[in-house]
Amino acid sequence: MHMRTIQSQLEHAVAAAIRVALGFEGQPLLSVSQNDTFGDYQANAAMGLAKKIAESGEKTNPRAVAEKIKSKLDLGEMASDVSIAGPGFLNIRLSPAWVAKQLSAAAAEERMGVDATPNPQTVVIDYSAPNAAKQMHVGHLRPTNIGDAISRLVEFQGHRVIRQNHIGDWGTQFGMLLTYLKESGDGARTQIADLEEFYRAAKKRFDEDPAFAAQSRDRVVRLQAGEAEELALWQMIMRESRHHFEAIYERMNVLLRPEHERGESFYNPFLADVVKELRDAKVAVESEGAIVVWVKGFEAPQIIQKTGGGFGYATTDLAALRFRIRELHAQRVIYVTDARQAQHVRQFFDAAIRAGWTKNVRLDHVMFGMICGPDGKPFKTKMGENVKLNDVLDEAERRGYELAAAKAAEREVPLSDEQLHAIGRAVGIGGVKYYDLARDPIGNYFFDWNKMLSLDGNTAPYLQYVYARIRSIFRKADVTPNMSAPVTSALRKMERMRA
Repeated sequence: MHMRTIQSQLEHAVAAAIRVALGFEGQPLLSVSQNDTFGDYQANAAMGLAKKIAESGEKTNPRAVAEKIKSKLDLGEMASDVSIAGPGFLNIRLSPAWVAKQLSAAAAEERMGVDATPNPQTVVIDYSAPNAAKQMHVGHLRPTNIGDAISRLVEFQGHRVIRQNHIGDWGTQFGMLLTYLKESGDGARTQIADLEEFYRAAKKRFDEDPAFAAQSRDRVVRLQAGEAEELALWQMIMRESRHHFEAIYERMNVLLRPEHERGESFYNPFLADVVKELRDAKVAVESEGAIVVWVKGFEAPQIIQKTGGGFGYATTDLAALRFRIRELHAQRVIYVTDARQAQHVRQFFDAAIRAGWTKNVRLDHVMFGMICGPDGKPFKTKMGENVKLNDVLDEAERRGYELAAAKAAEREVPLSDEQLHAIGRAVGIGGVKYYDLARDPIGNYFFDWNKMLSLDGNTAPYLQYVYARIRSIFRKADVTPNMSAPVTSALRKMERMRA
């Protein structure tokens, strides 16, 4: 049985009261109260309705209209108080007993009162997308965290979710790195930090040494042709990179797995055909020796084939979108990227639409802002380098451990060091993830350990603390919560994870 949301129930009741009290239809304009001193929900309809009445020649004021609506408002046991504030704000405070009853009813359902969609779709979600041969940094927190949250929500709705991790694993940068490894003899050093160091050195050589740059470009051609030596080195780089990514995903409890990875290399065989198809559809045209796609509203075109015949990442993104629609049979595709990619995404979406690839397919771009340091700029180390994501997670666990140890000492609860570390991991990493998700996705936010790990307010540590206290009450009272098997199973799983 479907349970209507609290807001929808209130909107229905207020709309009915308006109709009975005033004799015509009106929008409730209901919202969650910004100040819980006045109540839980607030209906702001009276001001607009009073104006409508005045236009008909009848004298009234918003507060009088609100009084009329209140007199006809029937919320039964749902509300403990209905009041009027200011010029006519109708404030509604929910009854704690009624809320408890709703929660009990929801807990008796496997899906907590949320029906699965009657029309499930195949939804491809593109998120995380780190680069091979480089360590994930704090900038990868948001696409990984937000993307994973979206994938879980869409899956919970009843859709078939196909996760895709579009890793940067191809192109000129690998020609540089392979050439450097071959020259230096450092191919045996395979740690991710070593590879990142080699990449920086290779980039410097590429920018300064024309001969090295030429060798690097030749190495890319050999790699693309499947030459054994280049392919073996590239595979080594990918193994180490994948090991690094997977360890972070496991720490963050992110659902991306190796089978979800389709890097740029996967789409390389399709690029020439993508360009041909776009040209045949008159979407792409030649311009100054290159093949480009012009998009209305943008001065510069999107280049899909360079003058020398090479392909850009826009071509790879187009190939990926075409593959997801034709081979994965996506009915909806969601991209989770930095807001600074908005122009690029809009351009290749436009090309795909005009090419006729997206009939009956919905394309969504979920953008997010930057994580900033105290100076309001992208969060970096004192040396100006990107903060490594592993370092953030390490620090989160350390601070979570200290918080757990302090609370255990304060309450004289004997916990082993192993238990404290487990709690610290849940509190620390949970705090970082929750704080990130609780921010407005499109806006920037300041990285703040104190707010992330605060035991007050809308934070993960506070929610975890309340959960632990509730479980403690149950244990001390020797009471088994009256919950459905799925809910009880989920709680037990969480307890095992903490242990």
